[in-house]
Amino acid sequence: MDKKWLPLTVVLGAAGAAVVTASVWPEAEKPPPPQILCHGALTRQTAELIDDGEGGEAGAEEWESKGQSSDYAVFKACSVWRVGPDDGSTRGMFGLIIQDERHDSGSRKNSVPLGAGFKGWVRPDEAEATLPPGCAARMGSTAPYVTVTLTRSWNKAEKEAMNPAERDTARRDNATVVREAATRLAERYGCAG
Repeated sequence: MDKKWLPLTVVLGAAGAAVVTASVWPEAEKPPPPQILCHGALTRQTAELIDDGEGGEAGAEEWESKGQSSDYAVFKACSVWRVGPDDGSTRGMFGLIIQDERHDSGSRKNSVPLGAGFKGWVRPDEAEATLPPGCAARMGSTAPYVTVTLTRSWNKAEKEAMNPAERDTARRDNATVVREAATRLAERYGCAG
């Protein structure tokens, strides 16, 4: 072989080896989606109970305030959405807010009690649970209460179009979500009742 072609042969040989190696190794795998969402308050499985029927994987965006810009010593929020299986667009499903409260907010109009385990209420479009006494102090607040509030991302027409069975399912799913969030937070801060 002529020595002037040797560098080209080496480069082409190395490129060929790289192509063969790249085809043998699997493509870079995406890491699995997180299984715990909303500041550790929800499992993905529970968050996925609330769905608009269009499918797609659930995800969440979280943020919090440490009291500098608000009246809350505890304020954590989370927006749960679904990614469209066809086009990758996101659709809001619900918001979850964890905050301290100076006063017992009581129940809402047309709500039913949350049921065993936590003080709270539930409606098809909203739900709220109050964490056990002592949680606020363990979370860094001097307020007497910390609540977990769920608000669905519905417009007025969607709410009015629901039949009684859909309303019952929505209430049940909302209750499950806020109960799990309240339970996980109470366990995390060591204030479970």
